[in-house]
Amino acid sequence: MAVTSYRQRWTLDDRAESVWHSLPVDIPPSCAGLSVTLTVPAVEGAVIDLGCEGAEGWRGWSGGARRSFAITPSAATPGYLAGELEPGTWFVVIGLHRVPVEGVELVVEAVTGPVSVIPGLDEYAAATAAIAVPARPPRRALPAADGLRWVAGDFHAHSLHSDGSTPIANLAALGVSAGLDVMAITDHNTEAHHLELPGLSKQFGIGLIPGQEVTTDTGHANAFGEIGVIDFRRPASTWVTEVSRRGGLLSINHPLGGDCSWRHPLPEHPPLAEVWHSSWLDHSWGGPVAWWQAWGLGTTTPIGGSDWHNPSSLTLPGTPTTWIAIDASAEGPDELPAAVMEGLAAGRTAISAGYNAPVVLRNDNELVVLDAPNTLLLSPDGTRHAIRSPYEVLPAPPETGHALITHTNHFLSLTN
Repeated sequence: MAVTSYRQRWTLDDRAESVWHSLPVDIPPSCAGLSVTLTVPAVEGAVIDLGCEGAEGWRGWSGGARRSFAITPSAATPGYLAGELEPGTWFVVIGLHRVPVEGVELVVEAVTGPVSVIPGLDEYAAATAAIAVPARPPRRALPAADGLRWVAGDFHAHSLHSDGSTPIANLAALGVSAGLDVMAITDHNTEAHHLELPGLSKQFGIGLIPGQEVTTDTGHANAFGEIGVIDFRRPASTWVTEVSRRGGLLSINHPLGGDCSWRHPLPEHPPLAEVWHSSWLDHSWGGPVAWWQAWGLGTTTPIGGSDWHNPSSLTLPGTPTTWIAIDASAEGPDELPAAVMEGLAAGRTAISAGYNAPVVLRNDNELVVLDAPNTLLLSPDGTRHAIRSPYEVLPAPPETGHALITHTNHFLSLTN
């Protein structure tokens, strides 16, 4: 057993140099495990992230949610990848997310050797075992173009693998209770949670889409697909190409989301954007739609996300609900994630405030407005069309980007 310790005062100068700093740890051959503890004093304004990079690649990230983790060949703290500890130089990665003016003294202790307790693992297993499969509400049948059908999804949710308060099994249960067909699990800067998704998809009967929230202090982006970790420390300008090269889809998250609004320069826009985020509480505020219009209606497919973390989150999973038109032959939780990724890539989405809320859909050359009598359909060129009945069909112009609004300009639904 060997102990590597670091004690250092970190200052605004360090944060100006880089938000992320790597502390080396030597991993010997046949290492039985690595245990890391970060000590952060109770200093107002200090927010410190924690993660780990192995000699052969990224092993996990806690962000500010944990102060300790362990990795062994057979098990690891949620958020971290178990597996053989390849010999060589590893790094404990700390993120200076917020550093007070006077600085903050941090202590990092890394211990190599047998691990007696893996932080968070038993608690995670017990919480998972306690989750039962809930009843699903009646399915909503939406009209679709030939060969397609609309399914309901939520593209932003967090578990105990990052800063959520619950295991993935409970996210799946919440999704089923909300009527969702698919749900993306998007823990921060890790893919450790992906290993659970196939089994839980079968158990709960919901398609769980592998995702990761590539997280920095100047913007977040969701990368969807089983594509390996996207390094959040690299310039955001590389993310779009890298995600596409690996066969995934990238989405700008909550672009107007307070202190984590999107501020990274990009030479090219990713295919998706989380136009409707749970933080959009006043739907008479046109900011998210104005951002979408400025970002590019014809080049950016809108999606929505609850960004659910815990019971105090702003909305439950499925609020808002993103509808995706997928191949009608795709059935079951095994087939749905791939079919949904294909639907997203093709730009076939609509967003409603909830599962049973008014919605406008594009079906080939038609726009179908459901459950929205006495409202207005706002076209990309600014023209308005009165909707008088619960089911109306209008010709769809070539331009994308329609919004369903009330007579007081309260947004009800968006469609690509």
